[in-house]
Amino acid sequence: MRRIKIYDSTLRDGAQAGDISFSVEDKLSIARMLDKIGVDYIEAGNPGSNPKDIEFFGRRGELGLQNARLAAFGATRKPGVRVSDDKNIAALAAAGTDAVCIFGKSWNLQVTDILMTSLRENLNMISDTVTFFKECGKEVIFDAEHFFDGYKADKDYALASIEAAIKAGADSIVLCDTAGGSFPDEIYDITKFVCGRYDTEIGIHCHNDTECAAANSIMAVKAGAVQVQGTFIGFGERCGNANLSSVIPSLQLKRGFLCIPHDNMSLMTGTARYIAECANITLPNNLSYVGKNAFAHKGGMHVDAVDKNPASFEHITPESVGNKRGILLSEVSGRTAVLRTLQQFDPTLKKDSPETDRLTTLLKDSEHQGYQYEAAAASLELIVLKELGRVKNYYEIEDFNVCVSKPQDGKSSSATVSIRVGGSIRTASGEGNGPVDALDIALRKSVMQFYPAINEMKLIDYKVRVLDSVCGTASKVRVLIESTDGSGTWTTIGVSSDIINASLQALNDSIEYKLIKPNISSAPL
Repeated sequence: MRRIKIYDSTLRDGAQAGDISFSVEDKLSIARMLDKIGVDYIEAGNPGSNPKDIEFFGRRGELGLQNARLAAFGATRKPGVRVSDDKNIAALAAAGTDAVCIFGKSWNLQVTDILMTSLRENLNMISDTVTFFKECGKEVIFDAEHFFDGYKADKDYALASIEAAIKAGADSIVLCDTAGGSFPDEIYDITKFVCGRYDTEIGIHCHNDTECAAANSIMAVKAGAVQVQGTFIGFGERCGNANLSSVIPSLQLKRGFLCIPHDNMSLMTGTARYIAECANITLPNNLSYVGKNAFAHKGGMHVDAVDKNPASFEHITPESVGNKRGILLSEVSGRTAVLRTLQQFDPTLKKDSPETDRLTTLLKDSEHQGYQYEAAAASLELIVLKELGRVKNYYEIEDFNVCVSKPQDGKSSSATVSIRVGGSIRTASGEGNGPVDALDIALRKSVMQFYPAINEMKLIDYKVRVLDSVCGTASKVRVLIESTDGSGTWTTIGVSSDIINASLQALNDSIEYKLIKPNISSAPL
């Protein structure tokens, strides 16, 4: 089993994505998680570029890394400047890491038109910089920037650039598809040639501008590369980098290479979601291996097949990467999918049970109206529990009123909501930064008079989608609301041609879901 070294650049290349900004604490936290999963290198930043990275490297001793080597990243010396006088080189050396990653130009166009120097001076810059860090006792990884474009433009010069690094003592040479424009067959052929020509360790670094970064990385490994660089969930400058959360399991589980310890493969999904949380982004549901929908099945025939034999529609087991199978209920779901959901609450139900038939029809009708329960599991659970007679009516909304006016003191809306519990009616009012905020406050105030535990919950996300724009401002809308009580989060849905009504449906479901949670008393106080 051939060993492939994994070089993670989430904290440097990933941080160059337009919507990503890590704090130093974020970077320390992510580095610990990457070390735990067992990557070989963590490229933590460029100490010559910003104070944040300087602070991070100053606190590197707090990490206590067990598996990974920390690498500092930076450029070769500047043209016409002695390596010992280059401030960025000094900052790299001061970072105190055992490994440094040096990037230098391999494309003649980049040398003459961007660096504005001679081809010979560029080779000297590479050689001088690698020599300097080897004399400092560092492991040196040379990133041959724009190598594939350079190879296609001037093969001899591209090879001369990596030969300069090899002769100076570089421990590994990484071929970079920096602009992300190469295709798998090109990557394979060029990498195979380079691997056959030199004894030095060869790596691959791909960007995703043609949606080929993961495939390009895998083809480079097939051609002989033994190091793969990327970011853990693929984000990075422009269209991102090779996504290590797909490259690692593809290489290890499907192609037989060893990238991380086998026992750590089940940490893949948790690691991806943790990094997404630190980066303050939503992990795409359709992300391969680690996405929420990577092993989710919706079509009736697919669900039936997976129920009989998961291998019929799953290329690996979800558990092998720490994910889980999901059965989505929708208008294309068959009775098998509905039954699986019902049996979570009543294992005695069968495919031909009346409850299964009724709920199948109800879901199809609801989805035809615009409801989608894949992203609103709490509303779905309420429907199922009500259909099975497992949920009492905690309260009924008798009336509500919303008023929107010119903002005063930061408040632009007010709402009044009346609810009935048994023979009692309670009314409460609320002011908010908009009609939904005011409605949420008033509804919860009303319900809290009977169920004080509602005070624990709050709305944390609110999304609206127009379902049919043909009707303009009278179009039907779908509202999704995410709520939390500190111990969990849940999402509910509402659909209506009136955005206030749709919001009220979702808000009402969110409160009802809180009330059915096991730690909440079902009796009014």
